[in-house]
Amino acid sequence: MKNQYWHDFGKGIWQLNPVFKQLLGMCPVLAVTTTAINGLSMGLATAFVLISSSLIVSLIKNLIPRQVRIASYIVIIATFVTTADMILAALFPEISRALGPYVPLIVVNCLILSRQEAFASDNSIDRAFMDALGMSAGFTFALLALSGVRELLGTGEIFGVPLAAGLFEPWMVMILPAGAFISLGFLIALVNHTSQSLGWD
Repeated sequence: MKNQYWHDFGKGIWQLNPVFKQLLGMCPVLAVTTTAINGLSMGLATAFVLISSSLIVSLIKNLIPRQVRIASYIVIIATFVTTADMILAALFPEISRALGPYVPLIVVNCLILSRQEAFASDNSIDRAFMDALGMSAGFTFALLALSGVRELLGTGEIFGVPLAAGLFEPWMVMILPAGAFISLGFLIALVNHTSQSLGWD
């Protein structure tokens, strides 16, 4: 059973990484990763929604008629998205403003809805928790990697801490939309090359 839990958790970090392998949730991935703090904040907000909704869906899956399951999942997801949005606005107003409409748009993040339909609705609450935790960790890892690269190359900083001051002229393109596509493309190529080289697929 422990091996099963580890598999449920680990697959989301690497083998089925939502961003690098499945290409899910691309809208916030590309839009908010101009700084590492934005990437981390979006990752944690998404993790809260994914883990919470997976637990609820797994808990009440036998009470939801199959004809209305998608609508029911969306209502559950929207409840936790609203909670996350209000918490960010109350406690971290600057981050909330920086993330803009992308926190409310977690409602339609295909990563979250797909995990409810593909996993949480068919498995026990403990396995649903491990799956959601792994997918959340993989999503947050991808956001941090992308935003770290973009912030470092675009400003010479990470989390606002100067790390490359005077070492090179910052590439302004990296904090523009084009930089998001360029960085994501290289990271996907790197992850897939590493997976093939090490046999981790």
